[in-house]
Amino acid sequence: MPSLLPKLPPRGEKATEFPGPPANGYTFLPWLFMGTGAALEVAKGKVAHPWLGGLGILAFAVLYAVVAFRAFDKRRREERASLVLLGALAAVTYALGIGYGGLWLLFFPLLSLACGAVLRDKRLGVVIITLAGSVGVISGFKTGDPWANMTIAYGTFLSGMVIAALLSLSETVRELRDTRQELARTAVEKERLRFSRDLHDLLGHTLSVIVVKSEAARRIARRDLDAALGQVADIESVGRQALTEIREAVTGYREGSLATELDRARSALSAAEVEPVVRQSGPPLPAQAEALLGWVVREAVTNVVRHSAATRCEIAVEGTPERVTLTITDNGRGAPTAPAPTPRIGGTGLKGLTERLAAASGSLTAGPAPRTGFRVTAELPVDPADTALDAELTTGPAGH
Repeated sequence: MPSLLPKLPPRGEKATEFPGPPANGYTFLPWLFMGTGAALEVAKGKVAHPWLGGLGILAFAVLYAVVAFRAFDKRRREERASLVLLGALAAVTYALGIGYGGLWLLFFPLLSLACGAVLRDKRLGVVIITLAGSVGVISGFKTGDPWANMTIAYGTFLSGMVIAALLSLSETVRELRDTRQELARTAVEKERLRFSRDLHDLLGHTLSVIVVKSEAARRIARRDLDAALGQVADIESVGRQALTEIREAVTGYREGSLATELDRARSALSAAEVEPVVRQSGPPLPAQAEALLGWVVREAVTNVVRHSAATRCEIAVEGTPERVTLTITDNGRGAPTAPAPTPRIGGTGLKGLTERLAAASGSLTAGPAPRTGFRVTAELPVDPADTALDAELTTGPAGH
């Protein structure tokens, strides 16, 4: 028996590494206590040929445990050997039920449980109905009353169907989780590849020029110091340009989060003697939504500081699992009477932000507030899959 059963998970190992629920075949073993009544009858000698009944119980327990553990390995479950073992388990169950009846009929729900764990296709319905009908017929034959043990027939039908549904659902969830982790790993690998390629494009030529000019400066330094100094000046210029390009590239990869933009907004408003009031509620947002709302906060707050003459500015972020709304309201003089130059952020003002939010299925509206001042409202849909993927990318596929 020990060689037929898989090892328990090591102490501290996450349960998510095992299919569930149930987590593994060990969960099926306590159901064998349903045969306790039959075992007691054998121990007390209340049945004919108790040694034969004892061997039957032992054979049932071994076959049941082996079938249960094979059910959690898809490759082994689909092997012909699993069907052979299930057939042997059925033969032992029918033999015990027909031979002894009574409490021995409780082995039928266990057989149905094993069938539900192994058979998860169209065959299952026929098999379960056959088992439920069989236990009803056998019970009626043994007791003379077909309705005496209908509870066992119902339990036989229910146990097989329910366990098959639970295991199929848990297996689907596990496959979806594995797919999501694989997508997260692929996204990280693609991002690393893109970043390394961009760095190569930025620095490959620049470093080559620096090396060539350094060699030239070293060669001519002794005979023409002015020319060598010219080469050094060129190296300095190239290095500064490379530093600028690297900063621009890194800035592109590190778009500020919404929380960062809100902190900057508080600081900017306070410095302009505008009272900031910031409220934020709702679940975490995916990176794309945070980036877009961060641009809106920066643009709107810049307009408040430069054009509104306001003394108070309220910023409210209200989110639900499906949608997030950002509202920025000031108590200033409202929209300027004459068009004022609109500060640009990454090449976008409010008009550009409206287009960017529309591309993400969102919207941005700006106009006079109900009482006084100006209001900017941005709405974005939130995809829960994007939020989950961001969490995977943040914590790492394996939780590191």
